[in-house]
Amino acid sequence: MNPRPANTWVKICGITNLADAQMSVAAGADALGFIFATSPRQVEAEVAAKIVAAVSGEVETIGVFVNESPDRVAEIVDQVGLSGVQLHGDEAARELADYRRAVGQVKIIKGLRASNLQLNSDLILERFLDTKDQIDAILLDSGSSVQRGGTGLPFDWESAWPIASHIREKMPLIVAGGLNARNVGQAVQLFRPWGVDVVSGVESEPGKKDESKLRGFMAAVRQHVVQ
Repeated sequence: MNPRPANTWVKICGITNLADAQMSVAAGADALGFIFATSPRQVEAEVAAKIVAAVSGEVETIGVFVNESPDRVAEIVDQVGLSGVQLHGDEAARELADYRRAVGQVKIIKGLRASNLQLNSDLILERFLDTKDQIDAILLDSGSSVQRGGTGLPFDWESAWPIASHIREKMPLIVAGGLNARNVGQAVQLFRPWGVDVVSGVESEPGKKDESKLRGFMAAVRQHVVQ
């Protein structure tokens, strides 16, 4: 992961079409997220490849995977031309070296649910923090085993703050889960994350972005500079 950018890194996730990708780039996004797992926002690799080719070089392109094998993830990375992957399933810390070997030097973000860490943070979190040579960032999210992300609901920020702070001391922290233009400034001030990730907070419906929400979200993030 690169050193902290001048502005908080922003990933607009759940991109399903070229128009939304271009709208997100125009609004100032740093990265686009493509979901390859079962989801209302799932996109086929062939479609994602065309979108990535159209925005090549303008933003990072991150594929989101849930419990896919390292070989399958690497196959889609090559097919689509992704610059990074987000492992958002039950991938164990001991497996991350396998994903690193499979995808090479592209960015790897590991998504973790705040609720799981709050139950047993010492045992779970330290294992992932020990893999900092294998991954580039940890994304702290809400969600459940039924719906991994895109719930529109934040996790308990107050109780998760010590966990987030500990992650930030060890590696780049990305915050997700229920973010929108009204609350993302507060999240940036509280967590001082390397980046933020948004899905439902910038949509008119699942899989379709809303330009006014996108621009409002980006404006709210850019108002808050993290030192």
